[in-house]
Amino acid sequence: MHVPFLSFTYQNTQIRSAIQEKSLRFLDSEKYVLGPEVTAFEKNYAAFNQTQYCIGVGNGLDALIICLETAGIKPGEEVIVPANTYIASWLAVSQVGAVPVPIEPEETTYNLDPTKIEAALTPKTKAIMPVHLYGQPCNMTALQAIADKHSLFIIEDNAQAHGARWAGQLTGSFGHINATSFYPTKNLGALGDGGAITTNHPDFNYQARLRRNYGSEIKNYNALIGRNSRLDELQAAYLNVKLPYVPTWNAARRQIAAYYFSYLNQVTKITLPAVLSAAEPVYHLFVIRTNHRDALQQYLRTHQIETAIHYPLPPHLQAAYQHLGYRKGAFPITEKLAQTCLSLPIWPGMTEETVQYVCGKIKDFFTKR
Repeated sequence: MHVPFLSFTYQNTQIRSAIQEKSLRFLDSEKYVLGPEVTAFEKNYAAFNQTQYCIGVGNGLDALIICLETAGIKPGEEVIVPANTYIASWLAVSQVGAVPVPIEPEETTYNLDPTKIEAALTPKTKAIMPVHLYGQPCNMTALQAIADKHSLFIIEDNAQAHGARWAGQLTGSFGHINATSFYPTKNLGALGDGGAITTNHPDFNYQARLRRNYGSEIKNYNALIGRNSRLDELQAAYLNVKLPYVPTWNAARRQIAAYYFSYLNQVTKITLPAVLSAAEPVYHLFVIRTNHRDALQQYLRTHQIETAIHYPLPPHLQAAYQHLGYRKGAFPITEKLAQTCLSLPIWPGMTEETVQYVCGKIKDFFTKR
């Protein structure tokens, strides 16, 4: 049996006719930039995420950058970021001239550890950027308490967690201003690049809209130095088609995760992801840990099971961040995760039989060791 790491076939079959119709309607509309589809999607996604405002932008990285700019983060100021994250979280901070200050994750959840933040705060700290990694919500109760105590902004990176909840509230709705991505692999993915910003603050909404469009509200009049980062009209049309399916697709991911938990919970040489009691994950990824990661990945590959590593080299060890002076061993939990994490296949349409096959091969691998 061939098991791809990710397959869009099930989802695309459900939306194919609507996508084709949208494509033709877009062609005939002759409204190709910031047209009615973007306007509709911004309204629809704000309602989905239970925020007052949504601003469509070109991609998730631009969304983070514009959030930081809108919050007034200045060069030389500091932003708390996870040490264990995709590098885009750090890049956004660097792009505005600020300094990423990495904090180790909780080893069990892979997410930012609130207990380690206060020791890293300085007078230059202006914001905390929690990343809901792999679709697992961060402990927003603890993070909000720290932010309130120290008068810090919270800017959520919600790129991997569309529809996830912490204590009943949707991720992407806690922060002052928040970013997400619609890269095709996301739980809500476009058919190309795309991103968005969510906020409940009218002024942040206004500022972010200016910044995505050359700093201009009225054409040829520029209130500030902005950028060109507008959600593509055609991608917005596709996202409008896909958005109503997200709750069902997320439920499918939760069911697949439940199968993995059930079939792997007796395998002593792997560690399954922990889920905190207040968390409702959406399993953008299902990430296990094992000291035999590379050998297991190779074994599964020989049985036509595709896996991935998220992420093999942490940001602090990337060449791009050599100037910060971190060396191997600076963040041991993060480095341990990078050496032991393996992402298993998970996608809407994946059957219990397929999960059983994957888990059976994982059990076979450890039985032979």
